[in-house]
Amino acid sequence: MSATAAILRNSVTRISAVILVFTLGASAWLAYRLDVSRPEVPSQEVLYLQTPRAVKIISLGYTGLAACIYWTRAVQYFGEKNVAKSKRFDLLQPLLDLTVSLDPHMVPAYEFGAIFLAQAPPYGAGMPDAAVKFVERGIHDNPTDWRLYYHLGFIQYIERHDYKAAADAFTRASDVAGHPAWMNAMPALMSQRAGDIETARVLWTRMYENAENEAMRKNAYLRLVALHVDDDVIHLEALTATYQQRTGNYPVGWREMIAAGLLKGVPVDPSGEPYRLAANGKVVVEDPARFPFITKGIPSGQKAAQTVTDESEKLLKNH
Repeated sequence: MSATAAILRNSVTRISAVILVFTLGASAWLAYRLDVSRPEVPSQEVLYLQTPRAVKIISLGYTGLAACIYWTRAVQYFGEKNVAKSKRFDLLQPLLDLTVSLDPHMVPAYEFGAIFLAQAPPYGAGMPDAAVKFVERGIHDNPTDWRLYYHLGFIQYIERHDYKAAADAFTRASDVAGHPAWMNAMPALMSQRAGDIETARVLWTRMYENAENEAMRKNAYLRLVALHVDDDVIHLEALTATYQQRTGNYPVGWREMIAAGLLKGVPVDPSGEPYRLAANGKVVVEDPARFPFITKGIPSGQKAAQTVTDESEKLLKNH
């Protein structure tokens, strides 16, 4: 091949890459302009290139680059919906499908895309069954990556409460070369301690440690804080029941519990505020807005926060 032909070929390649990036970027910009130009009209989410075949054609063979662009768009879309506390994530699944159709070996898209799909709004699309199918697709395309089996087991346990399926996922992981040693204990943990707080804590801790996305890391941290509160309340209410059995009455304050030798000091929640004793030995948090996702310690007539509030943001800032 002559030097002139080689130069011409390289020039065409560069120009094609520039055209690809410009075209995909322009489509995103156009979608944004359409949204802001019609603020009075309910937003109708549209994915202009809906099939992998169409994207592959327009990408001129640069499918890896196109996959990265669509994965970035999926993450941005999810982040915007999360911040807006949206209950609908209509474009999330199509964006994820396009991403992995263009690059079936983009493991982070399967890992975190599945979590985006699985969790309830506004932390996800509330589609745990679709999430399972998505990560199983990732396992089919990347059978030697242990992280995908972990995410499958996580979704089965935390989101679908299918403890047998979770144990099966971790058992499958034990056959994958290179999996970490702690994975070997997971199948028994799933089966023997299904549904308890400690098992959920183990899973959320691993999710926190392995999160590559800051929003997911924060979410995992708040879930761990919620489990801490639930555990505290269960323990403290067991102690108030013990006090009632000894004295015939429930305590009206922590000082009584301390004097009885049941506590060493006034118990405090993860934000440093003392827990409060309610009627009949019940234990509640002073402000449930601090703790999204708690299931215990909620004052009568109130509900736990299901999103990150100003109060719970303080926990994240202090972390």
